[in-house]
Amino acid sequence: MKKMSLEQIAAACGGTYYGEDRLRKMEVTGVVTDSRKVEAGNLYIAIRGERVDGHTFIPDVFEQGAAAALSEEVLKDPAGPYILVGSCLQALKDIAEYYRLTLDLPVIGIAGSVGKTSTKEMIAAVLEQKYCVLKTEGNFNNEIGLPLTLLRIRPEHEAAVVEMGISDFGEMHRLAKMARPDICVMTNIGPCHLENLIDLDGVLRAKSEIFDYLGEDGVIILNGNDEKLAAIDEVNGIRPIRYFVFDGTAKPDSSVSERDAYFVTADSIENLGLAGMEAVLHFPDEDCAIKEPIPGVHNIYNACAAACVGDVLGLTYAEICAGIAAAKTLSGRANVIEAGGIVIIDDCYNASPNAMRASLDVLSKANGRRIAVLGDMLELGDNERALHREVGAYAAESGIDRLYCSGELAKELADEAAAAGCDTRYCETKEALISELLSDIKKGDTVLVKASHSMEFSDIVDELKKLS
Repeated sequence: MKKMSLEQIAAACGGTYYGEDRLRKMEVTGVVTDSRKVEAGNLYIAIRGERVDGHTFIPDVFEQGAAAALSEEVLKDPAGPYILVGSCLQALKDIAEYYRLTLDLPVIGIAGSVGKTSTKEMIAAVLEQKYCVLKTEGNFNNEIGLPLTLLRIRPEHEAAVVEMGISDFGEMHRLAKMARPDICVMTNIGPCHLENLIDLDGVLRAKSEIFDYLGEDGVIILNGNDEKLAAIDEVNGIRPIRYFVFDGTAKPDSSVSERDAYFVTADSIENLGLAGMEAVLHFPDEDCAIKEPIPGVHNIYNACAAACVGDVLGLTYAEICAGIAAAKTLSGRANVIEAGGIVIIDDCYNASPNAMRASLDVLSKANGRRIAVLGDMLELGDNERALHREVGAYAAESGIDRLYCSGELAKELADEAAAAGCDTRYCETKEALISELLSDIKKGDTVLVKASHSMEFSDIVDELKKLS
């Protein structure tokens, strides 16, 4: 971050400074909420969590060289200055909002039900062909992760790509208030967090809060294949830029074509299996063949979104295509790993029905015996069991060779797949699944592992990686 003084920080969050008067002007070098990551000169913000109270570590962070702490408690004989606030979480957001208003660089905010992280990585890879880019680490996309991301922006950065994730109404409004995105990218509207958002119209309303702090010169980029996003005609006089992928499942919206031509379309798609994808991007005045190293047709959508952002920010078509070719996956997100003669598709960070189907499509193009290991998809609301059954039927149709499942909801998925003729193994516990899977695996197999994050299916990936 650009250096901010303790005096400025206290003013930004409405806190009260306690400490030596001469240290009011001291500038901090960064902001952290994890005491294990404190470096000399940092401001440590003591967040109260469900299991851990960050205030416990305030003495430790001063020993580690923290410049100051933010606390909800009056501290007795602290080893350094601190700022007293009513809520450390709200203070973190207030500081990030203040800091964002001091920055002069484009911020690209990414929202949507599925594909935010992979789209973020693709956009960053494209922009890095021309700019010094700050991007969200992993999926630091919530009301703690986003402000910490914004506070990592330094003077050398020329663009920031931030992921914005929500699960309820009002959250995106609060995120947008901090990020003030200049470019809003919406990937899709799907059945996620339905326990709060009720239905797809609710998902659209909640995600659309990203536009609440979009300036009059802002840019909106939308997936033209998504029916719900097609309903967005304009926002405060801003007409969206749209992209469309001819993937064989939909046709362009004729009303959109008449109103605003798609900026980029993609066709001639060739699936190279786990080696990635090839396609042709059609820009207004040029066609470009692309090859991206990330498997799955859904990543062509990400490439199109990135192409739109790249064009808005002045990249050439050649630079855009070079960036697409340089994109990489992250752990837990369609990350292809080779271990012990097998191929692992580590896609276990999160799961929704649309994401499950996309991952099964990737697996279906793999070589060797194709094994899917699937767990519960959470936060799907009242229709969660029916949605799991739909994925089970899809798994049976996808052409995979064997399906392993574990989890209360995944039992619905397994039963439906088995009824449709899929070779299915259901295990009551994750540990039982691991034991049976490891005894079944043989060289040449490709294994997809996917479930909601709290199912901790990363443990399964870790065990598979130990094979030799």
